[in-house]
Amino acid sequence: MRSDDDRLSRKFHPSAPHVTRGDLSEQSIRKRLDLARLSQAGRDALADEQTLVQCARFTRNIENFIGTVKVPVGLAGPLRINGTHAQGDYYIPLATTEAALVASYSRGAQVITEAGGCAAALLAESVSRGPAFAFDDLQQATLFASWISQQLATLRGVAEATTRYGKLQSLETTVEGNRVYLLAGYSTGDASGQNMTTIATEALCRYIVEHCPLPVRYWFIEANFSGDKKATHQALLGVRGKRVTADVIVPAALVVQRLHTTADRLAEYSTASAVGAALSGSIGIHGHYANCLAALYIACGQDPACVAESATGISRFELDSYGNLYATVTLPNIMVGTVGGGTGLPSQRACLEILGLREPHPARQLAEVCAGLCLAGELSISAAICADQFTAAHQRLARSDGT
Repeated sequence: MRSDDDRLSRKFHPSAPHVTRGDLSEQSIRKRLDLARLSQAGRDALADEQTLVQCARFTRNIENFIGTVKVPVGLAGPLRINGTHAQGDYYIPLATTEAALVASYSRGAQVITEAGGCAAALLAESVSRGPAFAFDDLQQATLFASWISQQLATLRGVAEATTRYGKLQSLETTVEGNRVYLLAGYSTGDASGQNMTTIATEALCRYIVEHCPLPVRYWFIEANFSGDKKATHQALLGVRGKRVTADVIVPAALVVQRLHTTADRLAEYSTASAVGAALSGSIGIHGHYANCLAALYIACGQDPACVAESATGISRFELDSYGNLYATVTLPNIMVGTVGGGTGLPSQRACLEILGLREPHPARQLAEVCAGLCLAGELSISAAICADQFTAAHQRLARSDGT
């Protein structure tokens, strides 16, 4: 039966004009804004005077540029961190449009600080790429995996020749039928390192294809094996980016005074939420890591899409021997850098300046700050739920008109 409704059928009439890449000149920006059919008010909001003055600084960060979006930035803290790299009281910029978020993290940070601060440790670093190679059969695949294991020194030299800072730390093989997946793990200095590792792995793969004694049918630079921008069990158990952990002991009296609940109730909630996460099939167990990581990443010029993998991990509350609250978080995929990407843009540079990260290894400090911040958020949101204040806080802060 034929329907008279053709909304789902293909259409071949002439399309609207294509967006051309052009440059960041005002003339090119105006042409692209013309395509967007914006009102003058809309144009002024996106391409304001300051944006146009600074637009040359965005050359390596955007294509088809038409302006900037202004996201409100709030300040949380102080958050005291006693870390292997991060040491001191930190004020933390968070870019978000979600009411109650900054207030919640600020409350948790202040509680941690009053408890003497949280310990934080960077446990491991590695940014991975996962290429795949296909062969005629399993025999060739296993021979290839064996050959790879004998070429590590050579392949390390090939990869590292593409970068001043990247170091190939590991190269693992996984055989699946007639395909072999590689997992190349790199240290990347103070850069987040995704472009760095991609370029290095491209060189490594091309060397393999040229010098491998076995005929490679085809290969891909990334075969969905590294966990890039995805939550994976592989990364939960290992590392992609920076693996960090933090913990704090909050005195029982401070829990009552500042969080308006009890250490016992928070421990009970931790157990209940862990079971709920398991029942739902969650990768990791936590309340809302994505909230602070997205806000911090946007503020500080990180890749916001990396929140998809960074916001995995384990939160846990329990009572210590004295009835105080022991709280800890472990995040295996914190993907941050203090150079490259968007970290050099004006507003993002200012937010990094607020954090006061110092040499050496500011990126490692930033990763430990992320862990401490997530710990603060877990304390605050869990306490709000336990104290029956979660809904009221959102109503008070997000609905000023009473609706």
